[in-house]
Amino acid sequence: MVDDTLVRVTRFDFAPGAETGWHRHGHDYVIVAVTDCHMLLEEPGGAERRVTVPAGTAYRRAEGVEHNVVNDGAGVMSFVEVEMK
Repeated sequence: MVDDTLVRVTRFDFAPGAETGWHRHGHDYVIVAVTDCHMLLEEPGGAERRVTVPAGTAYRRAEGVEHNVVNDGAGVMSFVEVEMK
């Protein structure tokens, strides 16, 4: 959506069961949920967490987060990620 010297803004749409694949965030970032996002977060060391991010809400994380995010819901999961470069 936007990729300039200050930010990268990307929309993600995941079908039920789809996943991001393992990745490490290279920038601080903000996630804004477009739909209710039922996430299974797979973390290093085998830990798993299930979280729901309600549509229209947001959260922020610091650079260095490593995980795989799986759509754990019955419908499409959509969110916008804003990375601060």
